[in-house]
This record gives sequence, structure tokens and C-alpha cells, in this order.
Amino acid sequence: MTADNAAGVDDDLLTEEATRLRLAVGRLHRRIRIDGRESVPPLQLSALSMINLHGPLRLSELARREAVTAPTMSRVLGALDERGFVVRTPDPQDARGVLITLSDKGRAELDTIVRHRTALVARRLSRLAPDQRAAIRAALPAIEHLLDDDEDSPRRG
Repeated sequence: MTADNAAGVDDDLLTEEATRLRLAVGRLHRRIRIDGRESVPPLQLSALSMINLHGPLRLSELARREAVTAPTMSRVLGALDERGFVVRTPDPQDARGVLITLSDKGRAELDTIVRHRTALVARRLSRLAPDQRAAIRAALPAIEHLLDDDEDSPRRG
């Protein structure tokens, strides 16, 4: 086998692995979202999570991190504010700006959703054989490493 053929085989294997991982992660995420039956829509939930991780945030920063427009994020925050999940306070660095933080109610709702989703995944994991769970446990650092360069860049669902 020549180096070119080996590279082609490696590329094919990489493409197959990428496809399988993408489909499995996507389907698992969708299943969790469906089974979770949360009353918070996905973009609102993502915004709550981002505020929890990186807050307090300005609307423009939150929009950038969520890879949506400022008007879209404004509507999302309006809905979260209406439900009492966020608090808007003046930005001490810029009197024209507003900082968004989670309210106690928003934090409680987020915690409930996270616990529920974690329990859903735990139930699925419990159905696996011990060697399958060990394989997932062994793969977690590599999967988490896939996200290292994305921590501060915008994400799409």
C-alpha cells in the first residue's frame, strides 16, 4: 500500500468516525430534548446556560456567543425576563449598557432541567453493559477535548 492509498484509507476512516459520532451525538441530544419535555425552548435554555457559565453578560456578547443576531437575542431575553429567569442591571462600565444575570428563579429552573437531563442520560447509561460504559468513560476525555478550541467561540445547535 502506498502512502497515498494509506492516506485515503485514513481519510475514509476519519470520515466514517466523524459521521457516526455526529449522528450519535445529534440523536442522543435530540432524544434528551424530547424526553426532557422542558417548558423552556432550546435557544432560551442555551442562553440561560451561557449566562450561568459566563455571566453577567451584555446582550451583544450573549448574542455573539450564541451565534444569533442582537434582535433575536433581545426577543429571547424578553421571554426570559417575562418569566422572571433573568435580571437586567446597569453596566457599571457603560451607563448605556445593561448586564444580564440569572435570577434565583432562573438558576433554579436551569438546575432542575440539568438534573432531569442528567438523569435521562444516566438511565440510558445504566442499560449498557459494564464494558460499554467503560468504553464511554474512557472516551470522555477525548470527546471533551474536541470542544477545547470552541469554549469561547460562537456555537450553533
